[in-house]
Amino acid sequence: VSRIVEGERRFDLVVRLPQASLDPAGIGEVLIDTPAAAVPLRWLGDVESAAGPSQILRENLRRRIAVSAFPDGGRFDQAVEIARTRLAALPLPAGYELHLEGEFQAQAAAARRIGGLALLSLLLMLALLYARYRSLRFSLIILGNVPLALIGGIAALALTHTPLSVASLVGFVALAGIAARNGILKLSRYLQLARQGEPFGDALILRGSGERLTPVLMTAVIAAAALLPLLGAADAPGKEILHPVALVIFGGLLGGTLLDSFLTPLLFKCFAAAPLRRLIGEAAVQGTSGGEPD
Repeated sequence: VSRIVEGERRFDLVVRLPQASLDPAGIGEVLIDTPAAAVPLRWLGDVESAAGPSQILRENLRRRIAVSAFPDGGRFDQAVEIARTRLAALPLPAGYELHLEGEFQAQAAAARRIGGLALLSLLLMLALLYARYRSLRFSLIILGNVPLALIGGIAALALTHTPLSVASLVGFVALAGIAARNGILKLSRYLQLARQGEPFGDALILRGSGERLTPVLMTAVIAAAALLPLLGAADAPGKEILHPVALVIFGGLLGGTLLDSFLTPLLFKCFAAAPLRRLIGEAAVQGTSGGEPD
C-alpha cells in the first residue's frame, strides 16, 4: 500500500489480514471503497477456496506454466516423439501455446552444434588433404573411408538398441579422424611406390595395400581392445556418456577397417590414374631441373 524510505533503503509496506480472518468468510467481509460507500468484498464477487498455482511465472510478459515429464522405462527419443504427437492433437484455448523444452531442447541444440562442428571438421580435413596431395581426387579417396566407418558405428547402435545421443555423435566425429588416417597410410604408400617406378596397376595396389595392412590392423586392434572395458555394463555409474562413444568407435573400427580394405584400393584404381600421372610428371620435371625428388 505504500513504501517506506530510510536513507537509500526502500521497504514495501504490505498490509495483511489477521490469521483468524484468512478464510473465504473473513476475506469476503473486507471493505472495498466504492464511489457510493465502502462495501464488503462479497458484494462484488464470490470468494471461494480452490487449488491454484503456488506462484505465477512469466516469460516475455506472458504467463508460463512448466510441466515436467520423464520417460517411463522407454527410450528418451521415443518418449519425445510420443509427447510431440499427443501435444499436437491436444485442443488448446485461444492464446495458449505448447513448447517442448528442458533436456530435449538442450539435446537438440547440442546435436545441431556437433553437426556443424563435424561438417567444419570434414572441410578442414579436405583442405589439409588437398594442401598435402594437390589433388581433389586423392583427397576424396581418403575421405571415402569416413562413410564406411560411420556405417559400422550406426550398425553398432542399431544392434545394441542404443539411441542416438550427443555422446554417440562425439564418437562419430572421433571416428572420422581414425578412418581418414587409414586412407592416408594406404594412399601415401601407393604414391611412394609410383615414384619409385612401380607402374600403375593391380600389382602396385596389391603391394601397397599388403604393406600397409599391418599398421592399419594394429591401430584398429589396439584401439578396439582399449574400448572393451567400456562396452559392458552400459547402466553402470559413470558409463552413461562413455559407453555410447566407445560403442560407436568400436563398431566403426571393425566395419570401417574391413570395408576400407576393399574400397580404398578400388577407388584408387578407378580414379587415381590421371592425378598420379600428373604428380609423377611434376616430380620428373623437378628432378631434371635440379630439384631433389620426394
